[in-house]
Amino acid sequence: MSGETNLIKLLQSMEPILYPEEYVFCSVGSINPTNNSEDFYAYLAPIGLFRESEGTTLILKREKADLAALSYTSIFCMITLSVHSSLEAVGFLAAITNKLAQHNISVNPVSAYYHDHLFVPIDLANEAMILLQEFSK
Repeated sequence: MSGETNLIKLLQSMEPILYPEEYVFCSVGSINPTNNSEDFYAYLAPIGLFRESEGTTLILKREKADLAALSYTSIFCMITLSVHSSLEAVGFLAAITNKLAQHNISVNPVSAYYHDHLFVPIDLANEAMILLQEFSK
């Protein structure tokens, strides 16, 4: 089942969902994929993990980071764009991030197989939702 690629259809039918939880991005140092060191962080139930040469980023609920005494610099809300977008869709996130940027709202997008997810500063989440809902009007 492939996702939608038509930009107009994507923007008009994305139905953003704002989740009430607070999320953070934490860097935990390098994780070696050959020795199952990811298991060490499994108890934190990260919703995202990405390896970079400088370290591994975990995206997780703030409460989990606090319990593990992991440091973070910002707190975000997650907005899921509930349309099934194709991983090959062109311009979808560009249109969204551009609109938010015009209103001075930073966004950290994450694309998964079925949906795109936006992490926006917690204090600007409601404003971001209003702006995103304008696409369907």
